[in-house]
This record gives sequence, C-alpha cells and structure tokens, in this order.
Amino acid sequence: MSHIVIDKERCKGCYLCIEECPKKLLKVGKDVNSLGVHLVEFDDPNHECLGCAMCATRCPDMAITEVYKG
Repeated sequence: MSHIVIDKERCKGCYLCIEECPKKLLKVGKDVNSLGVHLVEFDDPNHECLGCAMCATRCPDMAITEVYKG
C-alpha cells in the first residue's frame, strides 16, 4: 500500500500532479499555504494508490514524496 506526502510550503499550485495521477486521487483542496495557494489534497479512501510516483516525478518543485508501506 502506498500514499504520498505533500510539502505544503513547497507546493505552488501548478496542479500538474492532479493531471498526472492515473487513478485521479489528487484534487485541489480547501487548505491554503503561506503563498495563498490552494494546496493539492491526496484523497485515497479505498487505498487505490499504485505507488507509481508519477505525481512526484511531474512536480517541478519536488513537493511530493511517495511512501510505500508494505
């Protein structure tokens, strides 16, 4: 089982990761960081994350870390 961690202060709200996720587990959230950016939210209630790290690879600011829990 995998999940991701988003560094709230590094996220600049480009939302490229949202487009990249094959399972569509990322969305624009309600929380705002110190830059005034609506943060990306990881929503995976059914544990569908593949651990592919496509979102992390696509993030230009390296604000996403993929974590695998076996």
